[in-house]
Amino acid sequence: MAEHLLDATGLKCPIPVLRARKAMKPLVSGDVLEIHATDPSALMDFKNFCETTGHELVSSQEREDDVLVLLIKKS
Repeated sequence: MAEHLLDATGLKCPIPVLRARKAMKPLVSGDVLEIHATDPSALMDFKNFCETTGHELVSSQEREDDVLVLLIKKS
């Protein structure tokens, strides 16, 4: 479903959100960015990111290897 991927595994707050913000800039409205993160606060950070930017948090799920996979659609 995602057209773009950002691997933020191993990075701590606020770096995953900052990299996501940068990765979202060239995307067009409706594009989906898939983000892989391992920071324990990543889900809350990305919920806040979407609330402040207007992007949509489409889904989030944790894999068996403790990697959080988020899908964010650009507004």
